[in-house]
Amino acid sequence: MSIFVKVTPAGIPRSLQAKQISIIYAGLLVVFAVTQLFTFDEFLEYFPSLGLPFGAGFVYSLAAIIVASEVFAIPFLLRMSLSPAFRWLSMLLGWFVPLFWFFISIWIIFTNPAIESVAFIGGLVELPPGWWAVFTSLALGLMAAWSSWGLWPGSLKFAKK
Repeated sequence: MSIFVKVTPAGIPRSLQAKQISIIYAGLLVVFAVTQLFTFDEFLEYFPSLGLPFGAGFVYSLAAIIVASEVFAIPFLLRMSLSPAFRWLSMLLGWFVPLFWFFISIWIIFTNPAIESVAFIGGLVELPPGWWAVFTSLALGLMAAWSSWGLWPGSLKFAKK
């Protein structure tokens, strides 16, 4: 018995489309994470300006949480060799990212703070808030669901031998 975690290969995708969608979704998450990190000083100040009903410490940590979630969702989407627990965590973080951006987009629309941009790509380009951001978040959620279905980590029958 070993105390070290064993790395397992990813399962075979259920369809070619699921594999392609997961790669596209991973590419979008890479673009999001890189641009958010490139302008992290502006991205850090974005969340307190939303007027979220959380404490100040948590609001400032949201920037780091979302960037870390985007980065750690990528290994599942690219079918890297991971431990089973990290494969599940990576898949769940892939679901968390669109849920987070959906919540932020809805929050901006209904509370109507004086926000000039939705920070999908950090402070690099100003993207005005609106219903398009909600639909973009829903599209990201659809890609996350499709990728999770196609690359489901729970079944060993899809695993490569």
